Amino acid sequence: MTGIIILVVVIVLVVWLISVYNNLVRMRNNRENAFANIDVQLKQRFDLIPQLVASVKGYATHEKEVFLQVTQARTATANAQSIDDKIKADNLLTSALQGLKVTLEAYPELKANQNFLQLQSEISDIENKLAAARRFFNSATREYNNAVETFPGNIVAGFFKFHREGMYEIPEQQRANLEKAPEIKF
Repeated sequence: MTGIIILVVVIVLVVWLISVYNNLVRMRNNRENAFANIDVQLKQRFDLIPQLVASVKGYATHEKEVFLQVTQARTATANAQSIDDKIKADNLLTSALQGLKVTLEAYPELKANQNFLQLQSEISDIENKLAAARRFFNSATREYNNAVETFPGNIVAGFFKFHREGMYEIPEQQRANLEKAPEIKF
């Protein structure tokens, strides 16, 4: 009788272990899938940037530093391999595009150009989709991290080398700018 009880306990533990392990794998894969969605949006934005730069260059020929920053950030995005590297490169590119937006304010005739307006609309659409994809990624990452760090999943996670993953966050230098109240001019 004791042998049967021990066998039942072992079977229950094995089933539990398999269940927790499979849940961790599903959550890790969900996080990777969420980043793949971000990657698609980043690729679309990446492809639109040369068009944006080309259309702005005609008006803003003396703004070479801004164009250089955008080009360098775009190159960093193209060369990023890991999820963390892609997040850093995207933050760089986002910052460079912010600089480009500031430059655009000095060229009202550009803002009236129909091709530029269409391109700006496409980029705005992609930025909105990127924001939604980043939120989904952070949600998937939070769920995964909770599963990895809470008991009893943390025991299985530690044994199978699952570890906490980073969120998609704004770098500190950009955070300081975002915490300032926007300047409104009439």
